[in-house]
Amino acid sequence: MGSFWTFLTHLHSLAGPTIMLLYPLYASVRAIESPSKLDDEQWLAYWILYSFLTLMEMVAEPVLYWVPIWYQIKVVLVAWLVLPQFRGASFIYERFVREQLRKYGAQIGTNGVHSSPKKGEKESH
Repeated sequence: MGSFWTFLTHLHSLAGPTIMLLYPLYASVRAIESPSKLDDEQWLAYWILYSFLTLMEMVAEPVLYWVPIWYQIKVVLVAWLVLPQFRGASFIYERFVREQLRKYGAQIGTNGVHSSPKKGEKESH
């Protein structure tokens, strides 16, 4: 039983970084190299949401310290964002982030949201 528990402990410590960083890194590189823009949106949305989650986690660390299963909740949430069967990152971005950008985009200024074409490039829609 001791070696099995050790195996589970090591598997648990590898699952988070694999799901949160290694697979998204691999999939992001593949997305950049593919001609489709759909996968680019999924992975850009993932990195935006993962960055936001990490920042919120840093701010809320004193509270999250008292939630014993926070890491497991985070791994499950990130797995939902990452797994291609769910495309959670695109869903969250489309449903919530884009709506907020449209709502507050006029106040912030659209230069940060939509970039204008560079010299010599055509604008695409």
